[in-house]
Amino acid sequence: MRPATGEQYELDFGDLSATIVQVGAGIRSLRFAESDLTEPYPAEAQPPSACGIVLVPWPNRVADGRWEHEGETLQLDLTEPAKRNAIHGLLRRRPYELVDRSDSTVTQTATIYPEPGYPFLLDTTVMHELHTEGLTVTHSIANVGDTPAPVAVGAHPYLRIADVPPEQLTVTVAARTRFEVDDRSNVTGETPVAGTDYDLSAGRRVSELDLDTGFADLPEGPVEHTLAADDGRRVVLWGDDDFRYVQVFTHRKFATKPGGVALAIEPMTAPANALNSGRGLRILQPGETWTLNWGIRPEGFGGEAYLASWG
Repeated sequence: MRPATGEQYELDFGDLSATIVQVGAGIRSLRFAESDLTEPYPAEAQPPSACGIVLVPWPNRVADGRWEHEGETLQLDLTEPAKRNAIHGLLRRRPYELVDRSDSTVTQTATIYPEPGYPFLLDTTVMHELHTEGLTVTHSIANVGDTPAPVAVGAHPYLRIADVPPEQLTVTVAARTRFEVDDRSNVTGETPVAGTDYDLSAGRRVSELDLDTGFADLPEGPVEHTLAADDGRRVVLWGDDDFRYVQVFTHRKFATKPGGVALAIEPMTAPANALNSGRGLRILQPGETWTLNWGIRPEGFGGEAYLASWG
């Protein structure tokens, strides 16, 4: 039986291993030795709740799928019909084509062709690479059309630490503001997190949280967000200077055990509804290419043995 996510690319580097899939260029698994660093899912399943996929040319939601561009109202397909939104871009369920692969890397490409709601032509490339620091994901977006194109990039990994129940872990997110939303999860405002239950800068137990929340006002420079166990093991999600926003989602329906939680920490270059607000959008000129990186790094999973595994 063919996997629901197309080709499965198995990567290995020392004690690190990953399964990268063709549909959505997603991460189906990421492990250090026997420890899961992301939530895995079966080969016969579709990515549950966007698990591990690439979000391009916009992450998160566009309210009503409607946005304004140069005085014209454009209408995207409503891919979140229950809330009447367009969500997570145009490549979520599309297969990528293989460009190159080795034991520890795979590079895939997909083209975004013009359509009524997004009339631009983009070539996109995603490279997943395992190395001494963990996993690095490199995105390249090229405007191969003849008009400037508004673009944003995101990803949707669910992090975990081996068999530790995620609700027993501590999440730390470097952000000074969060986006308020309505009952359709669309942005209505922005407010500081200091002194509120949304302040994750000093770390919060996942069991205390109920979030599907976008955060902004991150520190300058490359940003790191962490998920930590009490024994000192940590999974670090980092992004380069382009990833100035992050979404944190405590998902109880996707949890691997009843009553549990799966935790997504989603790096984004723009927040929800950016096609309307313009916030964080990159305007790619014809012929221009944008390259950016984020990644996942395990820490404390074996001390000297961890370092020795890289030889």
